[in-house]
Amino acid sequence: MLKNQPPSSSDYDAVIVGAGIAGLYLLHRLRGLGFRAKVLEAGSDVGGTWYWNRYPGARFDSESYSYGYSFSQELLDEWDWREHFAPQPETLRYLQYVADKFELRRDIQFNARVNSAHYDEQQRNWRIEAEDGTELIARYFITAIGGISEPFTPDIEGRNDFDGPSWHTARWPHEPVELGNKRVAVIGSGATAVQLITEIAKNIGHLTVFQRTANYCKPLRNSLIDDATQANIHASYPEIFKKCRESFAAFICDFDPRSAFDVSDEERRAFYEELWAEPGFAFWLGNFNDIMSDPAANETVAQFVREKIRERINDPEVAAMLTPTDHAFGTKRIPLESGYYEAYNQDNVKLIDLKATPIERITATGIQTTDAQYTFDLIIFATGFDAATGAHKRIDIRGVDNLSLCEKWSTGPRTTLGMLSVGYPNMFIVGGGPQNAAGFCNGPRCLEQNVEWVCDTIAHMRERKLTYIAATPEAEAAWVEHVDETVSATLIPETDSWFMGANIPGKKRGFLLYAGGLPTFRKKCDAVTASGYEGFILA
Repeated sequence: MLKNQPPSSSDYDAVIVGAGIAGLYLLHRLRGLGFRAKVLEAGSDVGGTWYWNRYPGARFDSESYSYGYSFSQELLDEWDWREHFAPQPETLRYLQYVADKFELRRDIQFNARVNSAHYDEQQRNWRIEAEDGTELIARYFITAIGGISEPFTPDIEGRNDFDGPSWHTARWPHEPVELGNKRVAVIGSGATAVQLITEIAKNIGHLTVFQRTANYCKPLRNSLIDDATQANIHASYPEIFKKCRESFAAFICDFDPRSAFDVSDEERRAFYEELWAEPGFAFWLGNFNDIMSDPAANETVAQFVREKIRERINDPEVAAMLTPTDHAFGTKRIPLESGYYEAYNQDNVKLIDLKATPIERITATGIQTTDAQYTFDLIIFATGFDAATGAHKRIDIRGVDNLSLCEKWSTGPRTTLGMLSVGYPNMFIVGGGPQNAAGFCNGPRCLEQNVEWVCDTIAHMRERKLTYIAATPEAEAAWVEHVDETVSATLIPETDSWFMGANIPGKKRGFLLYAGGLPTFRKKCDAVTASGYEGFILA
């Protein structure tokens, strides 16, 4: 039984790390509940993912009208999305508009990257320090730092020897970059690279893409939103958000209840063609319900996509390199594209297969592979992120008995509901951490659920004059088991991907997200609340 020590004076009820989609809503909701909250943001403006990732071609692949916040009818009425799938500049403008509309900036401290957060057991509060010297004390410490926000650049020999500029896509310069007469290397061919390559190939001197793994890319099919469609969107918001709330991954599409083998070959092919013509993720997340669990069903989809890829590429050798054959469809994130494969039909675009000719080192003038030396003016790393755990490990987070979160998660993440971890009382992880539905989801839809559950929990504690909440080891073990059991029913663990942490050398392989879907996740969270927070210690 914990001693009922009186709480010490704190600077804030809650300190939030990150001014992205989750951080902004956390601040707004906590303030609305009467709490003193402060956001520390490493960047110079709001936006999170959409502040940092400003590379050419960046856009989200959720339908815009399913992506924006749903908590304010006034906001929904005021904002018109210009495209069905908004580009980064429009999304950043939207989040800036939200920050201004709700006067959030006054409680956000920019250019304040958090270095450490230590829990004080005697005072039951958190002491947070930032690089700029800021020191804050808060009853609750809430991370809203994004699941894919810690860039990963592979430790290639000679990486710092290159005489020209180089950067990761997540650190793209704020000023325009002229590539019209440049020799450019892009290392990577995942979802970010697909967007980037498509865009920069339109005006570039020469582009060389270094690919390790081919992906199953599907056409995005973006377009502008006309006035009639805009009016229909505004009238349909209740139905749009209802559909998102009920669908597996919170998109406006959902899995078909049939098996791929419940229909004839001809019917299956027609269904695939129909889904292929749809915009967005419908081909992945609106397909037959067994494509992610039955290898035979998955192969029917994979073969369909391979045919679509090959027919768009002129050179058969290049087509073979760009056609995935080493993993099942959907077990890696499916990139959505708008002319990606056609870029490789250009004479000034070259593809290098790193499995056949790996990179040996980066030199002063470019990149040396096992069979050639390439000269470049610029090297771009589209090499992904240390997902789910990386951003948290970068901060020196210490809980009870000075336990380092980095050390605790070194053998794999352990959480309860993906929002708390044993040993870290009064610390909430919103969206960006492991084992949370928000990692495998139409982001804002799951982030809103996370924010609302956390804020309701904090309000519940205030009403009962409680100052301490911690997950029990038993509840954490049960949640980890549930996460593992859920994903084991799918084909995902059979593929090395960032879903499994396999893109980071030395990282323990294991599923980082939650594969049970948003409806199940919400039921789990609601059941905890209804039970009076069974599985948690409140004091």
